[in-house]
Amino acid sequence: MPPPPNILWILTTQWRAQACGYAGDPNARTPHLDALAAASVNYAQAVTPHPFGPFARAALLTGMPSPENGVRDYFDPLPGDARTLAHELGARGYATAWFGKWHLAKRDPAAPLVGEAHARMIVPPEGRGGFVCWEGFESGFLLNDPWLHGTRLAEPAKVVGYQSDVVCERAAQWIGEQGAGQAGPGGPWFCVVSLEAPHPPYEAPAAGVARRDPQEIVLPANVPRGGEAEARARRELAGYYAHIEGTDRAIGKSLLPRAERNDTVVVFTSVHGDMHGAHGRFRKGWPHEESVRVPLLIRGRLTEDRGRRSEAAVSLIDLPELMRAEIERRPPGIETGAAKISMPSVVALPHQCDRVWRGVRTATRKLVLNADGSPWLQFDLERDPSELANLAGDPTREAEREALRRLI
Repeated sequence: MPPPPNILWILTTQWRAQACGYAGDPNARTPHLDALAAASVNYAQAVTPHPFGPFARAALLTGMPSPENGVRDYFDPLPGDARTLAHELGARGYATAWFGKWHLAKRDPAAPLVGEAHARMIVPPEGRGGFVCWEGFESGFLLNDPWLHGTRLAEPAKVVGYQSDVVCERAAQWIGEQGAGQAGPGGPWFCVVSLEAPHPPYEAPAAGVARRDPQEIVLPANVPRGGEAEARARRELAGYYAHIEGTDRAIGKSLLPRAERNDTVVVFTSVHGDMHGAHGRFRKGWPHEESVRVPLLIRGRLTEDRGRRSEAAVSLIDLPELMRAEIERRPPGIETGAAKISMPSVVALPHQCDRVWRGVRTATRKLVLNADGSPWLQFDLERDPSELANLAGDPTREAEREALRRLI
């Protein structure tokens, strides 16, 4: 039996699936991720189970949806007794490490979300999800000069630099310390690098990458033209794509060279997307494609899989099982026909989704129900990828609606 692989997860925040060069976005400059995609399985239909950070992070670490994993509200911490993939892989002999944004600790709802209050708060060892090495920050949205604390930094310390550069470089250093061979000092390693970019504030500097000209941004058809939605989308996307370029560069400079060996599984994804004016809406929590569909590249050990595009209905909640399959060299035991999506609670922040909902998405269809079970949204993604025609009230789609409802 070959030795188990090292595993590197690169998690970003608010990076929607469409916003990659390999996905055909003319605005995105992502040469390093494009090269990774050419050597990976590109899960082109991948979704987040919950298009909001804490819910999605809890789900992808535990393999359980919210609220079953203990996170129902935006301010709920990951329960201390929650079992994550770090616990499981640690029991298999892996060295485990987390670097960057956590966003799963108990937070004060009255504290400002942006700034040093959240960036400097201490996440205690028992609240770090089973990662033996942990170095990061709870939140704060400081895309420059982040505050870090953890295993090697008992007290929060400001580290000067672009956050993506800082976090990637410190993670790369830890990976290097694990040894040049298959296994480090105690065996193989599992490292998660969690980046806030390209999350707002979009106007923040992006490590010297210039903001785009808003008028040159190519907008999709579902952004209403001629009003404030278009103007705001252009302003925000000008900075959004700068952070995408800066973060792609950080990943390519520091992390990917550490994972060139065939014994390292590399995962790149995002916990959710951003509406950016689609349907006149902004931010996340919404069931639309811009919010729920995320990039997912997995470069495994099977060279015949590299460069393959998969249309399977995969969710980030499947990541633990996908890693088990890589370790055990077997097909993953996941349902590939449909992926469940939901928001278990309303996050009372500006521009976020205004209701609780649950739904299902296949490669070609989507149905979203209100909390009372009534249909809210229904789309034929095959014919209408921009989701311009809501079929939830179409009587000719009743049979299809019922079939999708049964999947929910």
